[in-house]
Amino acid sequence: MNGLRQLWQQAGAAYGIPWNVLAAINKIESNFGGNMGPSSAGAVGWMQFMPSTWLRWGVDADADGIADPWNPTDAVYAAARYLAASGGQSDISRSIFSYNHADWYVREVLDLARVYGNGTVAQTADLQQLQATLDKARAGVVAANEELVAAQGREESLRSTSQRLHAKVEEAALLSDRLTAERNAVLFDVRLDNAGVAVERAQTALEQAQAGLRTAQQHAQAPSFAPGVGTLMSAPSYDGQWVFPVGGGPEVVSAAHTHHDYPAVDIAAPAGSPVYAISNAVVLNAWHASDPRCGIGMTIRTADGQVWTYCHLAVLDPSVLDGVSLSAGSQIGLVGSTGHATGPHLHLQLQPPTTYPQYQPWFQSFAGKAFRWQDAPTPLELAGDPPARRVFTVVPESRDGVVAFTRSGD
Repeated sequence: MNGLRQLWQQAGAAYGIPWNVLAAINKIESNFGGNMGPSSAGAVGWMQFMPSTWLRWGVDADADGIADPWNPTDAVYAAARYLAASGGQSDISRSIFSYNHADWYVREVLDLARVYGNGTVAQTADLQQLQATLDKARAGVVAANEELVAAQGREESLRSTSQRLHAKVEEAALLSDRLTAERNAVLFDVRLDNAGVAVERAQTALEQAQAGLRTAQQHAQAPSFAPGVGTLMSAPSYDGQWVFPVGGGPEVVSAAHTHHDYPAVDIAAPAGSPVYAISNAVVLNAWHASDPRCGIGMTIRTADGQVWTYCHLAVLDPSVLDGVSLSAGSQIGLVGSTGHATGPHLHLQLQPPTTYPQYQPWFQSFAGKAFRWQDAPTPLELAGDPPARRVFTVVPESRDGVVAFTRSGD
């Protein structure tokens, strides 16, 4: 981290750009080189340049004869150069906006830049370690539950076969046939017993993973309240009595205005992203084993009397049981793709599904703060924000000539 900070400072000084802004963009775009793409849009390297943009703005900062977006020195200097060319020496917010034409992106970068600017190298490293530990713990729970679901599936399949073999014992008319059938059933039941042991082991492994996640969450709880850090820790986003159900922010969380076949919303997010109770509520029904269609999920009644169903979770917290009261923002599970799902997302719908959740005012109030729209531009200004003067044009179809930093997997 010391080496990276020196690089940010040197590149910032060379182009008159605050070093902590370069650090924030570096973190948001590639997690300090941990996820260098290519992204779904084709952006690559330490600062996620589009190849066509790199051809124009890339620099050989380390003088090795190659301008390489996967080289941290070249990439960070190129980003500083682009920010300077976009007016960053006089208006850093406007130059960040040129990277990604969204106010929420500018806010995320500036909030995180303030965190890095106010902290020491050790504090920045500690924050990075906290997030890495939290991400690893979430991934561990997702993997452990996948193994449990698979083990339960194997046990159930073997149990069905065992039942058929035992039925043949009863059907056998001849003693010799009955003895043969009994032998086959007994031998097969050894496999069934082993499968049961595997389920018990998988259940224990899941419980251990969940305990590790609780510990990681406790350690991350205090810093997650700091502006700019909450998104990294996937902390819940609040707006009055409502909470957006998936953590992670608009960089990684998205939703569409419509659903493919009936009123509902599919909120796309990386597997393992935390899922929250949208309001104070009572659990009407919770299922921890995967349903063929809905997967793992729950149905709740919120304080306003509406009934909501969550589907496709990777895992539901053990504390979420029928009749339990939930507080707004309580973590109830992790995003997954159990049941009939084509990828990790939270399916959220009203019961009965007579209206789209995404058209409710509370849901739309989180656009640009907790998620982005997939099928339309996310409004650049939020209610109450001061109007900002723009000097760049948003080009919706072509990204050539625009540095589009993104880590989106959509």
